[in-house]
Amino acid sequence: MRIIALATLLTSILSSPAHAAENWTQFRGPNGDGKAVAAKLPLEWSETKNVKWKIPIHGRSWSSPVVWGDQLWLTTATKDGKKMSVVCLDRHTGKVIHDLLLYENEKPDFCHPTNTYASPTPVIEEGRIYVHFGRYGTACIDTKTAKTLWSRSDFKCDHWRGPGSSPVLAGDRLIVAYDGFDFQFVVALDKNTGKTVWKKDRDIKYGTDNGDRKKAYCTCAVFEHKGRMQVVSPSAVETICYDPKQGDVLWRVRHGGMNAAARPIYGHGLVYIAAGSGPTAMIAVRPDGKGDVTKTHIAWKYGKSAPKRPSQILSGDWLFMINDSGVISCIDAKTAAIVWQKRVGGDYRASPILADGKIYFFSQKGVSPVIEAAGEFKLLATNKLDGGFQASPAVVGNSLYLRTEKNLYCIEAK
Repeated sequence: MRIIALATLLTSILSSPAHAAENWTQFRGPNGDGKAVAAKLPLEWSETKNVKWKIPIHGRSWSSPVVWGDQLWLTTATKDGKKMSVVCLDRHTGKVIHDLLLYENEKPDFCHPTNTYASPTPVIEEGRIYVHFGRYGTACIDTKTAKTLWSRSDFKCDHWRGPGSSPVLAGDRLIVAYDGFDFQFVVALDKNTGKTVWKKDRDIKYGTDNGDRKKAYCTCAVFEHKGRMQVVSPSAVETICYDPKQGDVLWRVRHGGMNAAARPIYGHGLVYIAAGSGPTAMIAVRPDGKGDVTKTHIAWKYGKSAPKRPSQILSGDWLFMINDSGVISCIDAKTAAIVWQKRVGGDYRASPILADGKIYFFSQKGVSPVIEAAGEFKLLATNKLDGGFQASPAVVGNSLYLRTEKNLYCIEAK
């Protein structure tokens, strides 16, 4: 009877809408690593092939869709930043369920033409979605009633070129990085009330008074290593690891650079960090140190053809990446030795995904090369949509959700 009961419980858990395979909860998916390993996605698509539905999304935004159950949510803003909204769709049909205006700004700060006023991706869990527009506002919305449960708009930060860091959940903490021209800090809010639990200034020796050299756009990585929960948050010049409960600095590493945007990933007992435009483009760090670990815990450094914006994919012992100018690299994840490199061309900002042994890339011109996740380069397909990709995709079940500059697509094999 106990065996039957256990089997019933496991079946219930795996078939529940809350199971990770059925939700895409944050930037780069449930684990923040771009993996949807069990998904059976179409190898090929176009404007007329394997498109289940396509709808226009008003405004201009580079945020990714997030999905819980039957609902797909995404943020958007007017081009001038005066209105900021969140939209909820039925993920099966593309029908709009809610279209909520959250913030109105009389005089928005400057935003660089390559960015938008709604670039941070929301994070969603059962019953709640947390949306973030940088210093303009952070809000928690009830996903059943579409009512705003709490909202904050009191953090001061001149994003200078526009916001980019997405919020993450760590237990009952909602954590966001603000790496602006004038202020640089990380804050943790109580996800239930929106109240500040802790706020930590970066306290980085940037070596300059130029605020533009202090900018970053990174989303934190949250993971447990040897029983210690960690929030790893790259900034300009340094990456800092915080205790999610109290905000204490666990370790920090100095790598130089600015404008870091790729989300760190964790595997093989290492944290892989893309440092942005610095001379040390990417490093792997052992996350068991204390204090400044620059001289003691860097496992390897990598500079050639590393991405500044697209995040990496870890598959087994290989680390795959595409740089901003379209060079795909496969390196040994433990040593950084180059396995192979291939130029496919194009301009890339969106992060790739891994599904069913294949890696999907998304260019600013709407081109999507698909390769085999293997020790040699093998191009399986090259797809094209009318609009370009700035947002990273979402995957739920066997459906691929692609946000171009103007439209949202559901790609699914017929």
